[in-house]
Amino acid sequence: MPSFDVVSKIDLAELDNAVNQTKKELTTRYDFQGTQADVVVSPDQTVITVKAHSEERVQAAKEVLLAKLAKRNISLRALEFLDIEKTGLHNVKQNIKLQQGIPVDKAKELTRLLKDSKLKVQGSIQSDQLRVTGKNRDDLQAAIALFRKEQDRLKLDMQFTNFRD
Repeated sequence: MPSFDVVSKIDLAELDNAVNQTKKELTTRYDFQGTQADVVVSPDQTVITVKAHSEERVQAAKEVLLAKLAKRNISLRALEFLDIEKTGLHNVKQNIKLQQGIPVDKAKELTRLLKDSKLKVQGSIQSDQLRVTGKNRDDLQAAIALFRKEQDRLKLDMQFTNFRD
């Protein structure tokens, strides 16, 4: 029976390259001299932290990071921006959560979307991914088109892997 998997993953090597490029640009740019702006990825690679002296510098450093991520083909839909918070000594930081895997509530919404579309396919949730199976290839391709159309509304970055006939 034909099937494919819907996953949401970030290429961690590309993420690391983008963060390193951002750090390098922040150290060389004139407008960041003396601001101690920094971009750090957590050890478990689930959060990026942007730090600086002021909110404006955090926003500017975040813009540089987003540009580098986009150049490296990392979807900005996979990022969740948390509030800017003050740390000690007049510094501020912003955490950016990275989405790895499809959350259960989003997977349920995707399966509901499949049922409402009247396509002859079924979705089954398998931990952090969704497997879609159907009788023919055309229905599966229609399901992929449906998911791509709804990607922005769901605020979910999706890749389609493991397509089997």
